[in-house]
Amino acid sequence: MNPFAFRALLAASTCVATGATAQEVADTIYSGGPILTIEESAPTAEAVAVKDGRILGVGDLSAMLAHQGEATEMFDLDGRAMLPGFVDSHGHMVFGGLQALSANLLAPPDGEVTDIASLQQTLRDWLAENADVVDQVQMVVGFGYDNAQLAELRHPTRDELDAVTGDLPVIIVHQSGHLGVANSKALDLAGITAETEDPAGGVIRRGADGAPNGVLEEYAFFNVLVPLLGQLGPEGFAAFAEAGAELWASFGYTTAQDGRSSEGLVETLRAVDAAGKLPIDVVSFPDVLEARDFIAANASKDYEGRVRVGGCKLTIDGSPQGFTALRDRPYYDPVGDYPAGYAGYAAITMAQTQDAVNWCFGNGLQIITHANGEGASDMLIAAIGAAREQYGDPGNRPVIVHGQFLREDQVQSYHDLGVFPSLFPMHTFYWGDWHRDHTVGPVNADNISPTGWVRERGMMFGSHHDAPVAFPDSMRILDATVTRRSRSGDILGPDQRVDVMTALKAMTVWPAWQHFEEDRKGSIAVGKLADFVLLSDDPTAVDPETLDSLRVMATIKEDAVVYAAEDNVQKGEMRGAPVLGDPVTAHRMLHALARGLGVERPASRCLLDAARCERLFGPTRFR
Repeated sequence: MNPFAFRALLAASTCVATGATAQEVADTIYSGGPILTIEESAPTAEAVAVKDGRILGVGDLSAMLAHQGEATEMFDLDGRAMLPGFVDSHGHMVFGGLQALSANLLAPPDGEVTDIASLQQTLRDWLAENADVVDQVQMVVGFGYDNAQLAELRHPTRDELDAVTGDLPVIIVHQSGHLGVANSKALDLAGITAETEDPAGGVIRRGADGAPNGVLEEYAFFNVLVPLLGQLGPEGFAAFAEAGAELWASFGYTTAQDGRSSEGLVETLRAVDAAGKLPIDVVSFPDVLEARDFIAANASKDYEGRVRVGGCKLTIDGSPQGFTALRDRPYYDPVGDYPAGYAGYAAITMAQTQDAVNWCFGNGLQIITHANGEGASDMLIAAIGAAREQYGDPGNRPVIVHGQFLREDQVQSYHDLGVFPSLFPMHTFYWGDWHRDHTVGPVNADNISPTGWVRERGMMFGSHHDAPVAFPDSMRILDATVTRRSRSGDILGPDQRVDVMTALKAMTVWPAWQHFEEDRKGSIAVGKLADFVLLSDDPTAVDPETLDSLRVMATIKEDAVVYAAEDNVQKGEMRGAPVLGDPVTAHRMLHALARGLGVERPASRCLLDAARCERLFGPTRFR
């Protein structure tokens, strides 16, 4: 007799002998690898039974086999580790599609740009390889350059972008997303001249003659980028959303966040979902300074399809690595033309901050607030304290997003005010050396993203990627939260490190609580959604120094495989693993944009060999 059948018969006979009722029949039973439930009472399991997209049972294999019927699929994990699907504590999923669909200007290990010459060549190569899309959209966008990683340790200029092309507008986005560079054509289209004044909350950098040098900070940058991208229209943004969702799913996320959405982006997400092209859930947080009526009319804890508006987004300051975050003291050794005592600046006033926080508290709405520098946190703490005095606690679970430079007294204030910290430990890898040497100095660099201080106070926290600021690489997040190793191998703040299980909670059950979804997501427990991620190995059983080498093998949303890195994963369409810099990613994402814009891309444009394209995408995916 088949051993599965024998165990099922044994379990069934036990139920009859004890007088238990007949077991429900499962659609799927998962077993054959380590299962980490992220549940305190039973942190591991042998098997999980699922019915109608929800978890029916968790426990011993013999007990789960009592749910086996003739149509039950036995999903063999084949040694892969199964965890609850990752919940995005903070990101920008739609503009993550922009990251995937633009020229990759990231530094190693995620890209190949190391100096301005290689940045220019990357843009030229992208322009030549994607001429048909560029002809349609009439612009060139590059994403992810970082002056901290360029050999010149400075931003490129408009002249250096003009050398790539002067006929088309070119705009390149800094990895922080808070500043960028425009060429002369883009500046002309935006109407920016030597006479243009700096906008509130932004800076137009200038040369010695007073003319813009192309570098734009904060609102000066947003005021150029948003109208330029607006030329793509709804179809272009739908392509961004589809590409972003696929990218998030490829790293194990079953719930994504779209922070600082516009009303149009929410409607785009709804349209993509209605077309059946949104494989994972998305929680949107529109900008509270721009979309209050829309937020009030649409905010809900329940999804419509795979989309819901979770509440409000507020942004107080800018980028710590770009020296635009508001500190409470001067930057340590800023690189650039900064006055003595420069401490950054706020993007909005204290009055705007207080008004926004009061509106959210008064309407019982969740507010998630971008505050990077200590000065920005001082503003947020004061605003939430005043709102709590006026409105009490409306149970809205306010969130501090990023909190790169926090004093320990501010962590205590957030604890006392009931504020959930969504932190960014990946900064220790990407910009840890830069923070040590230039932004805060070697002493305070040990306390960036202070997860240790948070846990000392018994606080939950979320650990995020802020994509497209960083690639939504879940294993890089896990590694950085546990090891805090910088690019150079330095460990920033040994006392701020946490263990692997704590880091996993910050990617699953705690951000599920952050989003008011702890009753249905974040752990593998009866009644919750069958949202899972399969990893190449058990993260609690490997050397912590190797966590960043783990791979996401599959992402499962409500019992359906929505991403698979290999063809031997069951239950759904097989897809290739998108890895930044790999032609698979560029191919898929460019075709998503081309499809959205109605551009034909012949098979000859495939960036892979024809056989691999056919296997991964099928003939209709690239013709």
